[in-house]
Amino acid sequence: MPDPKFTKPWHGVPRAEIHWNPTILEDFCIGCGTCVTGCSRLVYRFDFDRKKPVVVDPLNCMVGCTTCANTCPANAIVFPPLDSVLALEGRAEVRQAVEDDLLARHDILASPLQVPHPDRIITLAVAEKTVLTRDVLRLVLVPVQLGACFCEFVPGQYIELWQPGSDHLSRSYSIANAPDGSGRIELHLRRVAGGRFTGWAFDAMQVGDTLRARGPLGAFTMRSASDVPLLFVAGGTGFAPVHALVEQQTRFQPSRDMVLVWGMRAADQFYALDELAALAATAPGLWIVLAAEEGTRVELPDRITQVAGTVVNALADPALVEGRDIYAAGPPMLLRALTADLARRGIDRARLNIDSFGV
Repeated sequence: MPDPKFTKPWHGVPRAEIHWNPTILEDFCIGCGTCVTGCSRLVYRFDFDRKKPVVVDPLNCMVGCTTCANTCPANAIVFPPLDSVLALEGRAEVRQAVEDDLLARHDILASPLQVPHPDRIITLAVAEKTVLTRDVLRLVLVPVQLGACFCEFVPGQYIELWQPGSDHLSRSYSIANAPDGSGRIELHLRRVAGGRFTGWAFDAMQVGDTLRARGPLGAFTMRSASDVPLLFVAGGTGFAPVHALVEQQTRFQPSRDMVLVWGMRAADQFYALDELAALAATAPGLWIVLAAEEGTRVELPDRITQVAGTVVNALADPALVEGRDIYAAGPPMLLRALTADLARRGIDRARLNIDSFGV
C-alpha cells in the first residue's frame, strides 16, 4: 500500500492527481534489481520468480524524480514527459504553496552564508497604471528620490518588486523600455489566476503607491556584433524584455536587419501595436510577425503581418532563422519547444539567447 508520508500533497496538489511514476520496459529489463534496491520510497518490489522489478506503489514516487531511470544499466525505465510536472509548477496555487513553505520554515531553510551582492533596493512610485487587455497591465514606475533610480539598467534586464504591507517574497518582472536617463521603468504584468501580487496590482494598486524594488538584474541583454542580423521571439508578456531590446536597436541602428515574431493564444490578446508600428516606421530594417493560434485581427498597422499558429509554426521559413542571432523570451513551454525546434534544424545553440526568467 502507498506510504502516507510519501503520498502527501505535492505543493498543495493531491498526489493522486499527479501522473508521475516509472514504467518498466520488460523487453529491455535485465532483472538486475538496481531500481528496487536504489529507491528508498519502495515504489518497486522484486518478483524473484520472474527476476523482474514490479511497480507496486507508484504514488510513493517523488514527483519529478528520475533517479532509477538515470541509473538503470539497460535503459529499461521510462517516465511521463517532464512537461506534465512543469505545467503544475506554473499554477498559482503551487507557487504559493512553495512560497508559504519557505516562509513557514524560514529558520530552517535560510542560508547561513552571507553572500555579498551589488543589488540595489530603492523605492519607486506608480506613475501610470493602464489596463492594456483583460489580462495585461502596463505599469510605469518612477523614482521617489532624486538619484535613487535604476538609470543604469540595460535593455532586457528585470527588477524585483515587493507588495506593500505584505510578507510575501518579491516578484520579478522584465523591464519593457530602453533607458532614457530618467529612471523611468515600464512593466507589463500578466494577470495570474489566483496570483497574489498580480491580484493586488490589477484590483487595488493605485497611482501614487510606492513599492520597494531591487535590481537591475539579469543577463538577457544584447551581445551580438553590430553587423549580425537579429531575430526576436516573444510569447505573451515575454514581449516586455524583447520590446526593450527592439527599442534599443531601432534607436541606435534603425537599418539593422531585424525580425520580431510575437505569439499569443488569441489574436485579440496582442497589445501595444501602435508602439510597434511607430518603431517599424523609424526602422526600415525591422519586420514584425504576429502569430496567433486563434482568430485574426481585421486591421494591422503597416509592416506588421499575422500568421496562424504558434511561434514555432511562424518560424518554419528558414529565412527568418538562418544566419541570425536569436533573442527569445516567454513562457517556459514556448522556450522549450523553440529550443527543441532550433536544435532539430541544426541551429547553433550559441546563437540562441533565452530569457531564463521571462515567464
